[in-house]
Amino acid sequence: MVRRAPLQLTPPNTLTVAEIKRRGMAAIQEALLRGPVHILKRNRPSAVILSEADYETILSAQRPPIASGTALRWLLQEPITGIRSKADLDAELQANRDW
Repeated sequence: MVRRAPLQLTPPNTLTVAEIKRRGMAAIQEALLRGPVHILKRNRPSAVILSEADYETILSAQRPPIASGTALRWLLQEPITGIRSKADLDAELQANRDW
């Protein structure tokens, strides 16, 4: 019985590493006009190149919006994670200085 490697579907907008070496940035820019570019290395998916706009869209969906206003307003909106007395803080600072 002959075992065959599983069939891999090639994404529609692909470039090979060899083509990028041959044509350079022009190949990437041309392919980006059609959307994200899948890079194949030795006929296997290796990476995906996104336009700057697509990348920013992904980033903005992942991170919460930055609070507008001053840094103080932002700090005041952050949840309190613990309360320590001035004496505790002073003792910790002194211990760190004494090392």
